Amino acid sequence: MSSQSTKKHEAINARTALLPSTDRSLPIALTRAREKVMLPIRQMLIASGITEQQWRILRVLQEQGPLDSTTLAEQACLLMPSLTRIVQSMEEKGFVSRVVSQEDRRRQTVSIEAKGRTIIQNNLDEAAIIAKRFEDVLGKQKLKTLLETLKQLDEL
Repeated sequence: MSSQSTKKHEAINARTALLPSTDRSLPIALTRAREKVMLPIRQMLIASGITEQQWRILRVLQEQGPLDSTTLAEQACLLMPSLTRIVQSMEEKGFVSRVVSQEDRRRQTVSIEAKGRTIIQNNLDEAAIIAKRFEDVLGKQKLKTLLETLKQLDEL
C-alpha cells in the first residue's frame, strides 16, 4: 500500500471510529432481528403461496376493515407504487376488492374478501404459535418494552 493510500485509510478509520461497531449499530441490529423474526413467518407463508407483503395487507384489512390506499400503504409498511401493484395482483386472485371513489376517481378503498379471510384463518394457529415462541424467548415484559421502543422509533 502506498503511503498516500495508507494515510487515506487511516483517516477513514479515524472517522468511522465515531460510529458504533457493527455489532452495536441500530440499523444493522434491526436488520438482523427482522431476519430472525421473519424466517418462521416466511416458512409459513411459502406453504400458503403468498408473500410477506400480501400477508401484511391481509392482516391490516382483517384487523381494521376497508381502508383507502394511502392508509393501507402506511399501515402495511409499503410504498404506494408497490401497494398498487400488489393489490392489483391480490384482486385478480380474489383476496381483496377495490372500489373507486365516486367523488375522486383517484381514490380507492380496498377490502378483504372471503378468499383473503380464508388465508388468514388457515394460518391463524401457526401465526399464533410463532408469536408465542417470541414471547416465550423474550418474556412478556421484555416483548412489551421492545414493541413500545420500536413504536417510539417509528414516531421519530
